Amino acid sequence: MVLESTIICIDNSQFMRNGDFNPTRLQAQQDAVNLITQSKTRSNPESNVALMTLSDLSVLVGLTNDSGKILAKLNQVTPNGCMKFISGIKIAHLCLKHRQGKNHKTRIIAFVGSPIEADEKEVIKLAKKLKKEKVNIDIVNFGEDEINADVLNKFVTTINGKEGTGSHLVTIPPGPHLSDALVSSPIVQGEDGGSGVGGSSGAGFEFGVNPDDDPELALALRVSMEEQRARQQAEGGAEETPATPAAGGGGGAEDESSEEALLQRALAMSMDTGEAGSAAPKERDLGSMTEEEQIAYAMQMSMADAEKPEDSAKAESMDVDEKEDYSEVMNDPAFLQSVLQNLPGVDPQSEAVRNAMGAMKDEKKDEKKKEDKK
Repeated sequence: MVLESTIICIDNSQFMRNGDFNPTRLQAQQDAVNLITQSKTRSNPESNVALMTLSDLSVLVGLTNDSGKILAKLNQVTPNGCMKFISGIKIAHLCLKHRQGKNHKTRIIAFVGSPIEADEKEVIKLAKKLKKEKVNIDIVNFGEDEINADVLNKFVTTINGKEGTGSHLVTIPPGPHLSDALVSSPIVQGEDGGSGVGGSSGAGFEFGVNPDDDPELALALRVSMEEQRARQQAEGGAEETPATPAAGGGGGAEDESSEEALLQRALAMSMDTGEAGSAAPKERDLGSMTEEEQIAYAMQMSMADAEKPEDSAKAESMDVDEKEDYSEVMNDPAFLQSVLQNLPGVDPQSEAVRNAMGAMKDEKKDEKKKEDKK
């Protein structure tokens, strides 16, 4: 492919606010510049692209092979003032003169969407200078195409001369997308008819990318598309599932079968949580039982589970009885005397211990008297 240094000049005048190209002339240019940048950098990785504006005559990005820089600055362009065609082309020519790769061919791509307010003689003079310097120029004439068609045609014809074909004029009438019209133009296709954007910007290929030119990108796009389709199918299936029971009036049998399945599953879960004493009910065949029998059986199982708290209450009462037995043992003076003898550092014959034991005996006698009176 051709090794080339290209500077793209975009029209950012106030005329770019018009909406005859979707959504505006300026945003339509941005899509077209993106297309051209990808075409130039993919056709030859060593090719360089620069970006400047024709209204405020600002060089936004110098010659680079990084398309990301071009796109980042491109999104910051806003409409401003009037287009200065001759001054903009002269500045673009100076940028190309100071390129690092002197073996690169030079090309200017200018978007013209505003009326050219310049003398025709000055335009022809500039065209002769560019021809002498061997600078090719491609002009995209859109928006005000009828007004500028004559002067731009003379400009390009002067640069090409009688036999030259390196410069092109592409006139695009108002339409939905500016970039679509450029796909098959010589600006994107190049002099040899080849394109760095997957052959006519991927026209005729899946996802708009030629797998031969960029197999990794084509594979990534294919995988991404398949994942998106699978995700959409899963979401669609999830939305359709709840609506299935109410789809038609003839689904009564399916409703009954689904309810029976849920009932059997609930019965099985309740049986799994039962104790060993419920072994006999587990052996019953649920499939042979009618719906009423299954409901009755479920109620029986739930009642069996309700009896468990009563069992726990009985166990607690047994614990209380056992505690009462312990209290009787603790009130036995002989038992306490034996315990005190085994404790280290305690003298059972001390006056304090005897007084405590005597008090306990007196309390015990009082309790017996009260019981006898009752």
